[in-house]
Amino acid sequence: MKKGIVTKSTGSSYFVMCDEGLYYECKLKSSFRLKNLNSTNPVAVGDKVQFELPSNKSLGLITVIEDRNNYIIRKSTNLSKRQHILASNIDQAILIVTLAFPRTSTGFIDRFLVTAEEYHIPAFIVFNKTDLFNEELFEYLDEIKSIYENIGYKCLTTSATKKTGLDVFSALLKDKISLLAGHSGVGKTALINAIQPSLNLKVGDISITHLKGKHTTTFAEMYPLSFGGFVIDIPGIKELGMIHVKPEEIAGYFPEMRALLPKCKFYNCTHTHEPNCAVLAAVENNEISLSRYHNYIGMLKDKGIEKSREWE
Repeated sequence: MKKGIVTKSTGSSYFVMCDEGLYYECKLKSSFRLKNLNSTNPVAVGDKVQFELPSNKSLGLITVIEDRNNYIIRKSTNLSKRQHILASNIDQAILIVTLAFPRTSTGFIDRFLVTAEEYHIPAFIVFNKTDLFNEELFEYLDEIKSIYENIGYKCLTTSATKKTGLDVFSALLKDKISLLAGHSGVGKTALINAIQPSLNLKVGDISITHLKGKHTTTFAEMYPLSFGGFVIDIPGIKELGMIHVKPEEIAGYFPEMRALLPKCKFYNCTHTHEPNCAVLAAVENNEISLSRYHNYIGMLKDKGIEKSREWE
């Protein structure tokens, strides 16, 4: 019996790296009983597994998936009631953002951060493609960065093309297992190539018509970094639907709201219309970003809760 970590999942086969640095292609043993049938991918990149190497077969057979320290998921693209595990056993989740070419909305950013908070995974934001920014975009960048830095999220700025900000980016990744996520076309793979040129990963183009990225990364894959650590590159995420989080829990995953929850008059306050709500008072006093609050309301609506107070 051998042990290793899954570095690539194609949906039907898995590549497992063992401690000695050797890679084995494996499949799930036919007798394997899946504990979590709600997932479209029972084995995910980052999983620690045990597998057999039958003497008469070239493929290993995974017999055990060890308990996960953590994982991060999204709704399955085609099966809304099922989940897809993006990665497991990660040290940090890094969201690659572009303010244009293509544009990443604050709604997407906040959904990602809430998902990371839900699974107790430290999250960071990297604003890439700054080489394409004009004065207006740099002003917007300063505005957006201040929102997230003021509530405790570390923000980096990079350009894979101009190779700026890469030292800080590399330092963030060093000796960690890091998930890199974002829309297609934001430059995840280009950033990996910039800090680890020997990988020479295929990079996609941007659709000129729609200014959106084209999928280049087909399957999630983990890559070793020469300076220590691993990065997990996943296919671009178009939408990020939250699955397990309950409506009453969402505010607790906003750090700036979490600190105020004990001050609300009602223990089951939805922070939408109730009197003596500390969160609403903070929004009125500009202590909570209006964009963050609007995105919170959007998440409540997704869970079937409508707000009853309008904000300009």
